[in-house]
Amino acid sequence: MKLITAIIREYQLEKVHESLVNAGITRITVGRVSGHGAQRREEMYRGKRIVPNLSPKMRIEIAVNEEYVEKTIEAIVSAARSSVNIEGEIGDGKIFVTPLEECIRIRTGERGGKAI
Repeated sequence: MKLITAIIREYQLEKVHESLVNAGITRITVGRVSGHGAQRREEMYRGKRIVPNLSPKMRIEIAVNEEYVEKTIEAIVSAARSSVNIEGEIGDGKIFVTPLEECIRIRTGERGGKAI
């Protein structure tokens, strides 16, 4: 079992969600987060150029069994990557894949892959 965490741009959420559903991944958790990586964007505020410290992003968490890991990653990358060029652009986001030690469905008490 793996926990896949993706940080993407806010406006890409709908496209990523649709891509995941088309890949058969329907159970996700989404939250609003703020942060920054390598991207820097300037904004004008009251006539002054400012560089905001944190950018609004969306965090998607998906618990999957081993056979769905690559399918999930491919769905996220294909939908979240900027279409500017093949490599995308700075700020497209990140995906983290971490081992998931245990999963328990509260309602039934099922454990492991069956609970996902």
